[in-house]
Amino acid sequence: MAIPVIDFSKLEGKERAETLARIANGCQEWGFFQLVNHGIPVELLERVKKVCSECYRLRAEGFKASKPVQLLNKLVEEEGDAADAERLDNVDWEDVFLLQDDNEWPANPPEFRETMKEYRVELRKLAEKVMEVMDENLGFEKGSIRNSFSGNGEHQPFFGTKVSHYPPCPRLDMVNGLRAHTDAGGVILLFQDDQVGGLQILKDGQWIDVQPVANAIVINTGDQIEVLSNGRYKSVWHRVLTTSDGNRRSIASFYNPSLKATIAPGTNKDDSATALYPEYVFGDYMDVYVKQKFLAKEPRFAAVRAV
Repeated sequence: MAIPVIDFSKLEGKERAETLARIANGCQEWGFFQLVNHGIPVELLERVKKVCSECYRLRAEGFKASKPVQLLNKLVEEEGDAADAERLDNVDWEDVFLLQDDNEWPANPPEFRETMKEYRVELRKLAEKVMEVMDENLGFEKGSIRNSFSGNGEHQPFFGTKVSHYPPCPRLDMVNGLRAHTDAGGVILLFQDDQVGGLQILKDGQWIDVQPVANAIVINTGDQIEVLSNGRYKSVWHRVLTTSDGNRRSIASFYNPSLKATIAPGTNKDDSATALYPEYVFGDYMDVYVKQKFLAKEPRFAAVRAV
């Protein structure tokens, strides 16, 4: 079983209806799918890979002194001859930083800022195109999801890019690269390593690899898309496994609602279904999510219903 790979360029041709259907299936049945021929120049993607890998090389010594490494070293020392090794279930084997329009970015390598700024412009445009496709497939007016995220233009949606590396780990049995979770926000666009795997999604009770595809952008739907679609689209549990060889690069961009945006199930003219989710302010949801990220999502919806 493989994650759907969809040629995004075919939306513009005679295969538009089929491509729309494939994207709908990716959202409904998988919660994850991969886009190829998405319009982002390969030359830019190559530069992104280069500057992010170089940036990690400059950070690698810092990771060796990080909390996950210290905790794992301590656990290994304490393990001794114990038959059952404990696990580190409260940390991730991940070097990570976040890029936003208004925060501090790494100064080196010198090309990093210019390259990632250009990349983020392209990813934001792709996210908005994907949301318009979701609007069409859900029977919403064009721009509905984007308007929900911005409070009908009153607020600025959040757009952040998380740059992660998952270095080789000496004890795969003791720690995860990234613990299983669903994403809190809207549309997530991942440029993953095309050599080192490790990302998995939970489908029908089985963990399935998100296979590396060169220059693809992996799309997944967050909790807020589940709500806006009234459950037609689901946010999906996913995780990253540690590896003993290879340094996995992961560049995930998140197009999320403004913290001030009100989120509620959307409707179309043919929809008479009962709302399955509450109406709430996204900031209230995030207050719950940061405390419950690695737990089931249903109690989060119940918590904001009670706010």
